[in-house]
Amino acid sequence: MKLIKSFFSVLFSALLLFSTTTVNSIAIEKLHFVIGGGAGGGWDGTARGTGEALTKAGFLKSASFENMSGGGGGKALAYMINTKPENTILVQSTPLVLRSITRHKGYVSGNGTLSYKDVVPIAGVIGDYGAIAVAKDSPYKNFQDVVDAYKANPSSIKMAGGSVRGSMDHLIGALAFQAAGANPNDVAYIPYDAGGKALAGLLSGETQIISTGLGELMGARDQVRIIGITAPERVADAPDAPTLKEQGYDVQFVNWRGFFGPPGMSNKDKKAIAKMLGDVQKTPEWEEVRARNAWVNIYNPDKKFVKFLKTQTKEMTALMKKLGVI
Repeated sequence: MKLIKSFFSVLFSALLLFSTTTVNSIAIEKLHFVIGGGAGGGWDGTARGTGEALTKAGFLKSASFENMSGGGGGKALAYMINTKPENTILVQSTPLVLRSITRHKGYVSGNGTLSYKDVVPIAGVIGDYGAIAVAKDSPYKNFQDVVDAYKANPSSIKMAGGSVRGSMDHLIGALAFQAAGANPNDVAYIPYDAGGKALAGLLSGETQIISTGLGELMGARDQVRIIGITAPERVADAPDAPTLKEQGYDVQFVNWRGFFGPPGMSNKDKKAIAKMLGDVQKTPEWEEVRARNAWVNIYNPDKKFVKFLKTQTKEMTALMKKLGVI
């Protein structure tokens, strides 16, 4: 688990302590958020939650949102690159790095598979722990029950996720099953278009477990039982959610989410939006959104964000090779 712990420490080296400041005057009055997945997913929640905090705290006069599903986020990436829309930012996360590592096809640039280098990194904003959950009426009470059922009959366990194979949702579950001694490539993974549909698949009985972000499950706790999260210890915003580590499976992982601008975005606009995203994290309006989703505050702007993305690309390549995904 040395590699996973290394990644975990690199991500959290980006965490900053914030001093108290006042809300600055509005430099950009409105923002349009492009979301590369459907409703109910982690990207959707991050974009809408960030827009909510920015408007309520007075940083923006208005925020609008557009879900643009397709190609594991590739359709939204291609839109940003090809149209270069003004006052528009794209929400992304670890899958933006994964798609270039796995050479994801379908939406490509002239240099090959799209990556963070094809858009303008503005800032990393939050971290979201991975989570595995079952329906409330499931016979599985903890992750060990799922492991026992899988080992007795591998075909009895199907795992839902809100994106394609090789995505963040897939990797979270793969890490957990690998820690349990199973071959992660043998676990049946059922991809859905974003977390809302993956949750529906779980609740309908199409799958037995769901692998996703903790934030995506916080609003569904009356419908699901979270049986394992990838945090090093229980988190204050979800104290009833056990860690995989405390159950004997040393899996630690946190998925960053952040924002990107279109190619050609001015340095002035990039810095203004980056500052806004950092300043809003000092407000009670942001804290309300953060706690509701059990996010970890991260503010990793501009050049620091690019440096982090380069480091993560190397570490995620090694991790995915280890898991047999590539």
